[in-house]
Amino acid sequence: MSSWKKAAKSNQKVHRERAQLTARQHLGLLEKKKDYKQRARDRNEKEATLKLLRKRALNKNPDEFYHHMINSKIEQGEHHELQKGDDFTKDQIKLMQTQDLKYVTMKRTMEANKIGRLQSQLHMTDVVNETPNKHIFFVEDEQEANEFDLAKRLDTHPDLIGRRSNRPRLQDLEKLALANVSAEKIESINHHRNLSYGELMRRIDREKELTVVQKTLEIKRVLKQKRALKPKLIAKGTPHQAPQFKFKFERKR
Repeated sequence: MSSWKKAAKSNQKVHRERAQLTARQHLGLLEKKKDYKQRARDRNEKEATLKLLRKRALNKNPDEFYHHMINSKIEQGEHHELQKGDDFTKDQIKLMQTQDLKYVTMKRTMEANKIGRLQSQLHMTDVVNETPNKHIFFVEDEQEANEFDLAKRLDTHPDLIGRRSNRPRLQDLEKLALANVSAEKIESINHHRNLSYGELMRRIDREKELTVVQKTLEIKRVLKQKRALKPKLIAKGTPHQAPQFKFKFERKR
C-alpha cells in the first residue's frame, strides 16, 4: 500500500502559487495571505499603541513630576537618557588623559613589586594583634571564674597577654638571652617601622588607583570596537571601581 502512495505522489500535479502579472511587475511580488496577515497584525498593533498613547495624553496630570524627567531629554524626536560621568579622582583623570594603557600597566606592576618587597620585610605582627577575635576558656564553677588568672592560664608574662603572635611561655623566657637595648634605640626602631607601614599603605592605595585606571582604559578600548549591539552600562566608574558594562553575546562568524 505504501508503494502505491509513493507512486501516486510522483504523478500528481505540482501546485504552484500564483505569480505577479507581467504588466504589474513594477509593483513587486504578489502579496499572499500570510503577507497580508503579517501586515495587518503590525498595523493593528501600531494603532493600539497610538490609541493607548492618546488616552494617556488626555489623562495626564499637568502638575505631575518625576525625577526621571530631568535625567532624560528628547533630541530630534528621539528619547535619550542623560549620560552621567564617572566619579574619578583628579590624579586618575590626569593619568587617563595623558598616559596610555602600557604606561599605566607598567606603573601598576612596579607598585605591586614594591608592595611585595615591603611585605616580605615587615612581619605584619601589629596587624595580627589588632585583629579582633575570641578565645574561650572553660571553668568548673563560678568561684574559679572569679579567681581566673589569664597570665597563669597561658603560662606567660602579664605584659605579653595582649600579643597574639610571638607570645613565649615563662620557661622559654628563662632560657632566652635578651640583649641590652637602650630606650632611644627602641624608639628609633619603632619610628622606622611605622614609616615602613605608612609607605606600605600608601603604595597599596596607589596600586588600587592604578588598577582602576588600567581597567577603565581597557574598557574604553573595548568600547571603541564596532559592535552590532551596544553594551549596557551597569555601574558607573568610581575612584575604587571601574565602570561595569553588560555585553550581549554575539556569534562570531
